[in-house]
Amino acid sequence: MAQLDTCLQMSVLCARCSTLILNNGATMKVLHKSTSSTGLFTALALAFAATGAGAQVSSAALSAFPAGPANVTFTGLADGTELNGATVGGVLFGYSLGNGMILSTGGPGVSNNVSDPSLVSVGNPAGVLTLTLPGSYTLFGFGYALLAADNIANAVSVTAFNGATNLGSVSYNAGVDPIFTGGFAGLQSVSGFNRLQLTFNTTQASAFAVDNIRFANASVSVVPEPSSLLLVALGFGAIAVVGRWRVASGTRNAGPAVG
Repeated sequence: MAQLDTCLQMSVLCARCSTLILNNGATMKVLHKSTSSTGLFTALALAFAATGAGAQVSSAALSAFPAGPANVTFTGLADGTELNGATVGGVLFGYSLGNGMILSTGGPGVSNNVSDPSLVSVGNPAGVLTLTLPGSYTLFGFGYALLAADNIANAVSVTAFNGATNLGSVSYNAGVDPIFTGGFAGLQSVSGFNRLQLTFNTTQASAFAVDNIRFANASVSVVPEPSSLLLVALGFGAIAVVGRWRVASGTRNAGPAVG
């Protein structure tokens, strides 16, 4: 209902002056009664496009990714390799708390989603792990494990960026996998991203491990939100009202018939 109320506030037609007001965030456009139906429809289409333009991210299962091995593993790296500032498999890794915090080393051992060696937090785990990809992708996922042995809600949060633009975040719950807590975190977006930020629930786990990183492009069906569909409906209704106003106005302004 809140979404519906917001959408109703976005499109208001003044019956007295036939002025259509579209409030799209910080942008407000006013179309006066002299505006043609074509111009009105164009403005409404632009407003609709702006409303639905924001890319949205959602979780993705491992089955959504192309078959085959992961794009990035840490097999072959020397034990203790510093990963802050390192590029592995075309991915640049960064950690907000600096060097000596994330290394390629033995973590939880073999699990369903992580194998030794993996990226392991050996220092303060409360930092932000950033992965810069070698290109633009719409699918991203990785296996992870936490130093815990219970189910953890919001175990890891992943935020996708296209350059400096934040496309949204997804949080994942973790279960026992099979000894340590962990799982697979997959994300998909309706538009491409090239950078990810990972934050882990360090209030319930004192260390994390990441492995088997995947990224790919895939077709994602975009379903318009109810608010966007309602905006289109309101737009067509506004066009009909303006059309009736113009017809009525033309009738009133017509001169007397000449015999």
